[in-house]
Amino acid sequence: MSVDQTPVQTTAPPGAGTWKRLVRNRLAAAGLVVLAIVLLLATLAPLLPLPDPDTVDASRRLEGVGSPGALLGTDHLGRDMLSRLIWGARVSLAVGVFATLIAAFIGSLIGLFAGFYGRVVDSALMRGVDVLMAFPYLLLAIGLVAVLGPGLINAMIAISVVNIPFFARAVRGATVTLVSSEYVDAARALAFSRGRILFREVLPNVLPVIIVTMSTTVGWMITETAGLSFLGLGAQPPTSDWGTMLGAGRDFITRAPHVSIVPGAAIFLVVISLNFVGDGLRDALDPKLK
Repeated sequence: MSVDQTPVQTTAPPGAGTWKRLVRNRLAAAGLVVLAIVLLLATLAPLLPLPDPDTVDASRRLEGVGSPGALLGTDHLGRDMLSRLIWGARVSLAVGVFATLIAAFIGSLIGLFAGFYGRVVDSALMRGVDVLMAFPYLLLAIGLVAVLGPGLINAMIAISVVNIPFFARAVRGATVTLVSSEYVDAARALAFSRGRILFREVLPNVLPVIIVTMSTTVGWMITETAGLSFLGLGAQPPTSDWGTMLGAGRDFITRAPHVSIVPGAAIFLVVISLNFVGDGLRDALDPKLK
């Protein structure tokens, strides 16, 4: 007589029901629309009729919003703000997403192993996480970039490292709860290996926690990247991202405020939309939170 050797999991993977609950949340739906528009513009930037974002025209310095041929005005070098904003979105969003993926992968592994194995493994891994969390994360990122050297890749590595603890703690907390659940006990009774239990029984049930943490963390990543670029530690000229645009406009805040307001508004809009989506996704994955 055959025995079913697949323990029943306590939560179902995200599916159509999750999507329906997400889009029924008005704030989350609005955030999705904004993000879809921004992603579409950033993706289609090479095909859009935009001027070269790096072309300097001294005769058109600091033109205001609505100027002929420059819908959002120009910066201190006469470069088109709309073009730089859209091309900069490609850089800012790409760095934010990749940094989130790196932090999520490493932090989730740490949290899984710490929560599953416990005792010495848990103590060793989480003490390392505590050391990272002992420093203000932005100052730690600045210190890492100072060691690695200014640049977009180094900035991405720095903000990935400082955000690893957020994933590690969130995943560890969820894993500790799941390790004592009935279906994990059933898997142990069936003599499943630890690796199989961890990655086939525990990990699928921790995925909602990882997804929600990613959806909220990517907004921080974009803000942190912009902050490093604002300080001259991230993207280097002539690469255009929202942080370098903010940094370029700080000296002209009284004469031409649009040079700073335009990228600042873009960062605010994208980050608040990501937060709306993250909150909606959390509620959609756990309807009990409604």
